[in-house]
Amino acid sequence: MKKIIKTAKAPLPIGPYNQAVAYRNTLYISGQIAINPANGDIVTGTIEDETRQVMENLKAILEEAGLTFHDVVKCSVFVKDMNNFGRINAVYAQYFEEASAPARELVEVANLPRFVNIEISAIAAFE
Repeated sequence: MKKIIKTAKAPLPIGPYNQAVAYRNTLYISGQIAINPANGDIVTGTIEDETRQVMENLKAILEEAGLTFHDVVKCSVFVKDMNNFGRINAVYAQYFEEASAPARELVEVANLPRFVNIEISAIAAFE
């Protein structure tokens, strides 16, 4: 049976979906964008600021499920500008140990929800 994971420490969904769904030993986290959950505003500034907010949103959902970034097995990263690859990686790397980092793809797309610059979804495993 699936279990819905919900926390006020991450942005509420902006459509007909949930922040995350746990099913058996897997947690599926919906794509997170740079919304500050405290006020609902989009974090603007640098791509580093946006990426950090996205990662903090993912962290809050992981914690609600009793997991950490160590439990993440796969991330999907969508960006509007591939030229930001290195800058995104610099922030992303602060949340994962290189030796146990998850599988990942990083794809440039034409647009993202609310016209943000980055969105990341994740899959994590319960031990």
